[in-house]
Amino acid sequence: MTVRPTLTPPPARARPARRRFGLADLLGPLAIFSVVAVVCLWLANQGLSGLTSLERSVGSFGLLTGLLAADLMLLQVVLLARIPWVERAWGHDLLVRRHRLLGFASFWFMIAHVALYAVERLGRGGAASLWAVFVTDSWMLFATVGTLLVIGVTITSIRYARRKLRYESWHLLHLYAYLGIAFALPHQLADGADFHETYAQIYWWTLYLFSLGTILVYRVGWPLWRSLYHRMRVEAVHPEIPGVISVTVRGHRLDRLRTRSGQFFVWRFFDGPGWSRGNPYTISAAPQEDRLRMTIQAAGDGSARASRLRPGTRVFIEGPYGTMTAERRRHPRMLLMAAGVGVTPIRALLEDSPYAPGETTLIYRYTEHEHAVLTAEIDEIAARRGVRVCYLPGPRQADGSWQAAGPHRSDDAEALADLVPGLAHHDAFVCGPPQWINAARKALRRAGMARDQVHTEDFAW
Repeated sequence: MTVRPTLTPPPARARPARRRFGLADLLGPLAIFSVVAVVCLWLANQGLSGLTSLERSVGSFGLLTGLLAADLMLLQVVLLARIPWVERAWGHDLLVRRHRLLGFASFWFMIAHVALYAVERLGRGGAASLWAVFVTDSWMLFATVGTLLVIGVTITSIRYARRKLRYESWHLLHLYAYLGIAFALPHQLADGADFHETYAQIYWWTLYLFSLGTILVYRVGWPLWRSLYHRMRVEAVHPEIPGVISVTVRGHRLDRLRTRSGQFFVWRFFDGPGWSRGNPYTISAAPQEDRLRMTIQAAGDGSARASRLRPGTRVFIEGPYGTMTAERRRHPRMLLMAAGVGVTPIRALLEDSPYAPGETTLIYRYTEHEHAVLTAEIDEIAARRGVRVCYLPGPRQADGSWQAAGPHRSDDAEALADLVPGLAHHDAFVCGPPQWINAARKALRRAGMARDQVHTEDFAW
């Protein structure tokens, strides 16, 4: 372990967090209201009156599960529509977790919907009736194709499957969920009993059009307008270490993006085939009025292509996204923890976050010295601003610890408490591989930090 000493930290000055109510806080209650509304529509249409026999009960619950599946599918679309004020309030990682939760819930409701209607049709008319409900009835072939698309997307969203897929492949497959939802809509309009009443039509059309509007505005229109206005182009590509490069992008009035250190963009480089697939990269230096910089590790097709970028290449962006910024702090002292290329947003936070000499500690974990990224810049910032830097080289731990492997390794929480006195009076910003982040988060909590003092963000989509 290498420790760079600095000034003795002054006593921590607690800073009360200010929590203001915003429009994003309405999203949770509105989501709950939508589910309640769906159940009420089902009750108003047939509900309990449809439970007079086993066959009718199966059909009635089949209708309810289908309505809930459709509602939750649309809600998950809205969650990741990249609505700026929602992203700023909730944070991308929390939205992704809620998106996954709603996605899998809607999937199982959809499976229940299909299974219940299959049972009902088999009991009513046998195999011929079953063929009709999935193929020949009005718009049902579209619904069947849409269901198969959603099943495929859900399977590829399971963590094991995602680890086996390249990011670019997974992202392309994930877009088929929109097509699956679109294919399912006609049968709901044509055959859905809960679409016949005026109030039900108003509810469902409002939900569908709002979901479509958020996608068109915030996933297409807003990023396109920003990219055209800011006129961003690659200025320079600089190798850092083998397999890692920094790309500097220059543009017009980039200060109007209101980017904060710790945030990320989805970048698209117009350098040839494959330009349409965006990749999320954090900025690795404090944002400037006319420049942004990202540092990229060659881990997939998109990141490998970045090393071949030429100055002048046109750049389109989505963002900025993310809430792992200094604005989230509750205390003046900061602990920054990074592993591997996860140091990129941490390096940006180190550069322009407000803190006095001695109030910030950086712990940087990497396997070997030749794998350490941006250390020269980190040392320069540390010397200039009075930051205590702890470099922790060494192989990974088999037990998932945040520390490096070694014969004299102490408990994770105790090691943090020894390295950072007064840990409970700090805010921690942690970035690295997911398993390492989880280990660091658990150690910080056991060492005395409250949940809202630990700031992390999963930058994957």
